[in-house]
Amino acid sequence: MSQVHHVTPTLLDLPVEILLDIFGYLDAYELVRARQVCNDVRQVINSSSALLYSIDLKYFNTIPDPLPGPDRTAPSLRKSLRQSEAAWQKAEYYKRNPIPIPYTPDMYRWSCGVLGFPVELEALQQISFFQPPLADGYSNTTSLHQWDCQIDSALALRLAHFHFSPAQDLVILIARALPGESYAYDIIFRSLSEDKVHPEAASAVAKALHNEVGLEFFSPYSPKSSIFGDYYGVLFRNVKVDGEVADFLQIWNWKSKDKFHCLQVLDPACKTMNFNFLTNEKLLVVNMRDLLLYSLDHSANVLQLTAKFLLPALQNPFEYQGIGFSPISLHTPTYNSIIAISIDISGGGLTTKPCFTLYVERNTLLELESSYTSRYGKASENSSSLPWSSWGSNYTRSFEESSYDPCKHSVFGFRSVSLVGDQNSQHEPRPLCIRDFNPHRVVDFKAGNNTRWNQRLIEGKAPNSSLFLEPLGSGLPYIETITEEKFLATDITMEANRVTLLSFEFVSTITMPQAGEQSLVEHKVVQSMEVLDFE
Repeated sequence: MSQVHHVTPTLLDLPVEILLDIFGYLDAYELVRARQVCNDVRQVINSSSALLYSIDLKYFNTIPDPLPGPDRTAPSLRKSLRQSEAAWQKAEYYKRNPIPIPYTPDMYRWSCGVLGFPVELEALQQISFFQPPLADGYSNTTSLHQWDCQIDSALALRLAHFHFSPAQDLVILIARALPGESYAYDIIFRSLSEDKVHPEAASAVAKALHNEVGLEFFSPYSPKSSIFGDYYGVLFRNVKVDGEVADFLQIWNWKSKDKFHCLQVLDPACKTMNFNFLTNEKLLVVNMRDLLLYSLDHSANVLQLTAKFLLPALQNPFEYQGIGFSPISLHTPTYNSIIAISIDISGGGLTTKPCFTLYVERNTLLELESSYTSRYGKASENSSSLPWSSWGSNYTRSFEESSYDPCKHSVFGFRSVSLVGDQNSQHEPRPLCIRDFNPHRVVDFKAGNNTRWNQRLIEGKAPNSSLFLEPLGSGLPYIETITEEKFLATDITMEANRVTLLSFEFVSTITMPQAGEQSLVEHKVVQSMEVLDFE
């Protein structure tokens, strides 16, 4: 009598197409663990460029390219990503010829590699925006893409501040309200590419500090503002209301009238200096003592304080004079980013104003929220702050400069760029320093898994400054690369695969004399945008 043997199929008995469909539901970390199960699973995953591309995106902390096209297949995207990362590691770039800027930038801002600044013409005023051409096979185009936001003369007289986001085709103007109005500022939402109201704005104009009774005057400090996705916020400092001085932080969901909108009053005694969105639900506020983490409470339209982190204490009589943030470059919450916190210090007869920059991971601040709650409970204005020694020394990296230098600490994701050395009156060219804080790359570099090129690992070092009572942060090891080429620039910004320098050169023009006259020599500074593409 014959016997029937029942064989239980295993996962690997399934067709490869079905296995790939199953593995497609795993995230990058789960795929990495799955590849360690056995050689058969590894071979299946390795056969899929799409799965390997998703692993690479997480490894390099990169947002996938959203643009469609015939060359946007997973193999080509993965190849492009790896080529770009290799270019950063080897400090290899394509350098375009400097592109002259038709106007002299003043009161300018950067966003996504676009330079914006007000321009005064004969009949009107405008805010002009300039972008170098995108990488297109190493062409040497000598023209900038330009947009103009026209401002009539009446609005120009009231204009106090502007902000913009090329990713959202958004320009925001802050203008002082007309005399007699019951609010302080008009917040105007315009399109960047077209001279009209932004089509997604819930209202063309929002009112700032509306119905604040007894509003008398504002401090000369310009407002601080931040854009993050659907949210826009403005910090108004030293506002006098009914004889009392206060700081106000106002947040809008600029795309909807019915969603989040709040006005938070901050204690002026704490000297609030700046703020920045971390995610769509979290923002960071800094004063002369603490970093304050807030959540957006949509049910009550308020900001809810959730954690407080002490900054390193200063020696007497030094004090924090100004603190700023680098903008969050990666708005997708699943990708991490370095935040650069720049600190100016004054007092004690300092002949210069030394500047310290603290690097910290965005996700670290979000994770420390639970540490704060377990230690102190629910945060409040009167609750304790997490000491610097409990978070700063281990989770931050500190840098010191003799004074503020705009050519330092431009950040995108886990990478930052700076020109080496101090900016001085001699305007000497300086090499470019690339720092990579990607923890995956640091681990592999330590293990010797990758070619080192001309890179070096920096860890365990921090500035030893007599201005502070506590040791500064020496966490966050990084890989450093310094270019051989030197650059002459007054400012720097970076994107995913590009560094843009605001460069300059001195040009002398000799006018040939008429008979009996002397020749005339005219000197002027020509400013340009110099682009380095790491492709």
